[in-house]
Amino acid sequence: MTTALPMFRLLLLVLAALFLAAAPSRAQNIVVMVNGDPITDFDIDQRSKLDQLTTQKTPSRQEVINELIDDRVKLKEGKKYGVDPGVSDINQSYEGMAQRMRISTDQLTKSLEVKGVRPETLKARMKSEMVWTSLVRGRFKEKLMVGERDVAQAVQAQTGDKLQIEGTEYKMQPIVLIVPRGSSPTFLETRKKEAETYRSRIASCEEANSLFRSTPNATIRDSVTKTTAELPDALRKVLDDTPIGHLTAPEVTKAGIEMVVLCSRKPTMIDTPKKREIREKMYTEKYEKTQKAYLDELRKAAMIEYRNR
Repeated sequence: MTTALPMFRLLLLVLAALFLAAAPSRAQNIVVMVNGDPITDFDIDQRSKLDQLTTQKTPSRQEVINELIDDRVKLKEGKKYGVDPGVSDINQSYEGMAQRMRISTDQLTKSLEVKGVRPETLKARMKSEMVWTSLVRGRFKEKLMVGERDVAQAVQAQTGDKLQIEGTEYKMQPIVLIVPRGSSPTFLETRKKEAETYRSRIASCEEANSLFRSTPNATIRDSVTKTTAELPDALRKVLDDTPIGHLTAPEVTKAGIEMVVLCSRKPTMIDTPKKREIREKMYTEKYEKTQKAYLDELRKAAMIEYRNR
């Protein structure tokens, strides 16, 4: 009896160890193999919970499996082209999401865990999206380009408006000669004469910056760039009539005597809110069509093996 008891205890320990070893394998039951990479029941359960949390809809099991298959395919293609974000990149994206939600990363993690979602599940989806976006935009850059004339034609087709495509871009710096409130008309006239003197002296933006950054009671602001579509006709005419590097005529405002030094004037493509909206829509349509064809091609070439269906 003295020797049988330790042997019995040893047998119990062995059985317990075998049970514990088997439990995780059951929890990690492999459902699909994608290019040798497993997708488990646990993966499916986690992604399903994440999808429900982010879309407020309950996806079917097959929809979730398809998403996970797509992720595996995308990640493999990314490695093929050296697109493989590191842990720091993923964490930075995770922190960015928290910031956009105006919460801390700890709060984001807790909000996920309350719903039964591990933060690693969200980070895995983020990584897949980062890899795929980089691949599609990098490999099909030329194909995704949207021509300005195509945009203009689309605007005309939608609105009936014939848009001017070519415009002008103006780069300038506002200048103010300060006139304190309550100043006498004589002082104001003096400042006007000073402004005219400066106009006759300045012949470049560099000269204007050098002069007005060291002149008392005067200031030169940072450069701004405006296009034809963003300027009223009157101001556009003034800028068109002003030689490059020179000052516009002085104008009395609440701040004092204001002028603008014109740094550059060059042809550009006119942009408007409507054009931006249509351009973004056209780009999105091209992107979706391109990425779908790309993904379909990769899935056809992938080794996808279902198990225990």
